Amino acid sequence: MTLLRAEKITVLFDGRAALRDVSFAVAAGEVVGLIGPNGAGKTTLFNCLSRLYTPDEGRILFDGRPILDLPAHRIAGLGIGRTFQNLALFAGLSVLQNVMIGGHCRGRSDYFSDALRLPWVRRSDRALSDRARELLAFLDLEALADVPVDALPFGTRKRVELARALASQPSLLLMDEPAGGLNHEEVDRLGAMIQSIRDRRGVTVLLVEHHMGLVMPISDWVVALDFGRKIAEGTPADIQKDQAVVTAYLGTGGAD
Repeated sequence: MTLLRAEKITVLFDGRAALRDVSFAVAAGEVVGLIGPNGAGKTTLFNCLSRLYTPDEGRILFDGRPILDLPAHRIAGLGIGRTFQNLALFAGLSVLQNVMIGGHCRGRSDYFSDALRLPWVRRSDRALSDRARELLAFLDLEALADVPVDALPFGTRKRVELARALASQPSLLLMDEPAGGLNHEEVDRLGAMIQSIRDRRGVTVLLVEHHMGLVMPISDWVVALDFGRKIAEGTPADIQKDQAVVTAYLGTGGAD
């Protein structure tokens, strides 16, 4: 079943095409890699999918529903979560508090109810805390629940951001260069974690990444962009042999 479909997405910046007629689909239950050199349009495409940008042309469907008429703050509630290339955590808050913030899009509280601390609000907060703690255990962060995130090393903060994205209970997770700044051991751990998110939590993953050692082993399907256009898509094995991809991105020696 197709969970996400982008059709002929075109984005213009000052008349220049950042994306031109890009179409692809993501099947439910898959890890899909989105690759390309710097400036290929990967993050621009992610910003369209999460409604930070509105394409000049084309349409995006999530679970069969067009989403370009929706504001960005409604996207998480639909079931689309996202991590960012640059960490966007709340530095003064604890790990647990940061993860709980990610789950608020699933709540139904309002200012009046929160101010009065009505019983159902307290129950909702407890449930949110329980879900957040379960995610911390899943991502091996449980012992750090009360630690301020700004006291943590970069690789650990990456996992906190991942936990926060999962707290919104997405059916699709958009991951923007999650391996950036990680060492080889952390990258290997991240790959296993992404597969576990798909296999154990049933979350479909769309992954933008430069690190081919991460993308190729874990992806079911790969889409390649260059200069704002799709130049290839297929299995990792197909993409590694595709001459247009080798020339544009992987280098003459192929994937590393």
